[in-house]
Amino acid sequence: MENLNKKSSGKALVPFLIFIIVYMGTGLVLQAQGVEMAFYQLPAPVAALVAIIFAFIVFKGSIDEKFNTFIKGCGDENIIIMCIIYILAGAFSTVSGAMGAVGSTVNFALSLIPAQFITPGIFIISCFISLSTGTSVGTIVAVGPIAVGLAEKGGLSMPLVIAALVGGAMFGDNLSVISDTTISATRTQNVEMRDKFRLNILMALPAAVLTVILLIIFGKPIEAVGYGDISFNIVKMLPYILVLVTALMGVNVFVVLTAGILSSGIIGMLFGDFTLLVLGQQIYNGFTGMFEIFLLSILIGGLAKMVADEGGIQWLLNKIRGMITGRKSAEIGIAALVSLTDVATANNTVAIIIDGPIAKEICNEYKVDPRRSASLLDSFSCVMQGLIPYGAQMLIAVGFTNGVVSPFQVMPLLWYQFLLGLFAIVSIYIPFTDGVIRKDPWNFEHDMPESKVSAKREA
Repeated sequence: MENLNKKSSGKALVPFLIFIIVYMGTGLVLQAQGVEMAFYQLPAPVAALVAIIFAFIVFKGSIDEKFNTFIKGCGDENIIIMCIIYILAGAFSTVSGAMGAVGSTVNFALSLIPAQFITPGIFIISCFISLSTGTSVGTIVAVGPIAVGLAEKGGLSMPLVIAALVGGAMFGDNLSVISDTTISATRTQNVEMRDKFRLNILMALPAAVLTVILLIIFGKPIEAVGYGDISFNIVKMLPYILVLVTALMGVNVFVVLTAGILSSGIIGMLFGDFTLLVLGQQIYNGFTGMFEIFLLSILIGGLAKMVADEGGIQWLLNKIRGMITGRKSAEIGIAALVSLTDVATANNTVAIIIDGPIAKEICNEYKVDPRRSASLLDSFSCVMQGLIPYGAQMLIAVGFTNGVVSPFQVMPLLWYQFLLGLFAIVSIYIPFTDGVIRKDPWNFEHDMPESKVSAKREA
């Protein structure tokens, strides 16, 4: 976002509150009525539209002036880049799924995991699938029926299996280079995906390892478990590996995702999974599958610009300053802000889109490295999203048990989320993740790592 003026007004934040109240309030009412997936019945862009209309009515200035401000926010460079990455990520996920990459990946993982370790195995499989596909919900949908079936056959604790499934799904949601949370966090903070990954992995990996150990100890099956048919094709897993490796090498994200789409398409056609025409249709289906988050990002971008120009962001920052005394408390503030927003919206991507511009201003004010901010935004939003009992991830996962398990039985067993939150908090006070930051400090004047400033000067 552009530099904000010094105008300060708490009333300017009311449209954001209206968005949260409409979105959350609808979910609460529908949930009280027993509606399934209550918090996801009202599309978020509709709730955003209500807030935008309110802003147009209440904010000062002519309609033309307010419309121009709104359009500038919608067309912000980071918003547009983020939206294009969304649709490319959606296309890659859809095409790779259509050619059988998910099924092959699940079966390949099952072939490597002994049956007596099925509970930690479900967690590991979910980690790998979510890391490859970038979607926690998609991972739960793909692995959930398998996990529940194996739990029933082996006499496993069903709440623990569901907790392992959800925890593994949130692992990749936090780390994957094609996750919408990663895209939102890195674009709002103007940082590279690989840098955020390097910070996040140092928190997520120890949390995952400890979770596996706990699942090995407490998740042993009572009876022998048979996997059944677990045939797989290693070639169909190659696009996932290609995307992950090239992204971590620092290849431009547009090139990474385009290469993933093309490689998935070529493999799918070679194996007869679809024709060239069907490939085109699958790519478009991937585009349309990201329409809601695409539209929401644009609308929230426009609303955020209007709120900022009216002084809402500046007012919030002024209030936050009273609670922040330095870099560590600033990081705590960012973590708390995105956590509370996720609790209110039940959507970690929405929480990051709303709080990203605010976090960026906090970074500039208190010299918090934006790579660190992106890591905190993604980590804490995923922690809360994986914990709340009304989140899509939890509701879909327990839905596979046909009412046998409730979210409240699963919540105390969400060890990965608790451990990730713990390591994230510890990292604020003991900066064990900041090796990348120390090697290449952030230049706040140019809003880029120092190494890029030097390269820019030499060019």
